Amino acid sequence: MREGSEERVAHLLAQPSVAKIRAALASHSPVAAEEEEGVRKAAVALIFRVGKDGALELLFIKRAEYEGDPWSGQIAFPGGRVEAGDASLAETAIRETREETGIDLAREGMIIGTLDDLRPQSIRLPAIVVRPYVALLDRGEPLVLSPEVALSFWLPFAAMVRTESWHEDTVFARGIQINARVFRHEEHVVWGITERILTQLLRLLG
Repeated sequence: MREGSEERVAHLLAQPSVAKIRAALASHSPVAAEEEEGVRKAAVALIFRVGKDGALELLFIKRAEYEGDPWSGQIAFPGGRVEAGDASLAETAIRETREETGIDLAREGMIIGTLDDLRPQSIRLPAIVVRPYVALLDRGEPLVLSPEVALSFWLPFAAMVRTESWHEDTVFARGIQINARVFRHEEHVVWGITERILTQLLRLLG
């Protein structure tokens, strides 16, 4: 994290909702997955900002459609796999976020905590461990999306906190029908590992 990033988001840190998230993360000891041969590592960023109406918002992206990509077309958080030049998983999350959205968390924001590592639950998905980082953003400029990202959108976090927003539903992935716990926003469906990461944070907040 570059010097001055905390000063940049100082007004965000003073928000009661952000203070609650920071306190919950500070009291949590994240569970890191054990090293396993053949298992790749990845990192994603749950990026919060304060919207124009003062409400806390969370960034989502929709991955572009690519043949052979197991997460093609799905709603996700910015992030991706570790590369050789990454000094840490936090750097992976920062680099991937910058490449996919144009957001530089080291300059325009800060990471405020870490959630437990997660693995895909389906054996049809690649052997990978994902580490979620929670971050704050102070940025007014539009995002600059890479070709890997079809679109991005911000959702009010308060809408996701409501338990009635979540329900069991049917989704389709790679031509397979799956029963899953989902959160729907307009035509977008949050499910799979993105849903599990978000649920982890919501449970941590009580």
